[in-house]
Amino acid sequence: MSRWVDEAIGVLVGVLLAGVALWIASPPRGEPITLLPPPPTPTQAPLVVDVVGAVRHPGVYTLPRGSRVRDAVAAAGGFLPAAVPEAVNLAAMLQDGVRIFVPAAHTPTPVVQVPTVVPLTTAGPEDAVSRININTATAEELEALPRIGPTLAQRIIAYREAHGPFRKVDDLLNVKGIGPTLLETLRPHVTTGN
Repeated sequence: MSRWVDEAIGVLVGVLLAGVALWIASPPRGEPITLLPPPPTPTQAPLVVDVVGAVRHPGVYTLPRGSRVRDAVAAAGGFLPAAVPEAVNLAAMLQDGVRIFVPAAHTPTPVVQVPTVVPLTTAGPEDAVSRININTATAEELEALPRIGPTLAQRIIAYREAHGPFRKVDDLLNVKGIGPTLLETLRPHVTTGN
């Protein structure tokens, strides 16, 4: 009987090994897994700017986000020989809807190159409040704000030229000389234009 048990165990082991071998050798079942392509990244709308003054082809140009003033001047054909390039900050980041004015020699520079006052309405037209856009205001316009003199006006302009436009009014705290108290004084009078 021991021989018969040994043979049965041998047959059983053989059947199991054959089953495992067949299972390993069989083709895969089911549907193949296909990887989906990554979702498209959202594209931002391009910038539209108006280049005027002493450039070869003044006009409205569409440029990609992240462009600088030098890119807009290049799109307009570059400077005319009479242009005063040092009057323009070529490294400044562009914003949608701005006008870039390139002055010519012996031509007065306009005081306001882009709209700097944004009307904000509350209840109706009679309640409209005008605020200074800190991203486009000139030094003179900034000096018209409470407690802002020539030094702080120049610091605000230097900060936005070095770091790009202010995203929110609270970013004024990054300008040396503007603390929380002064920020609260300025808040009702300024906007970022966003």
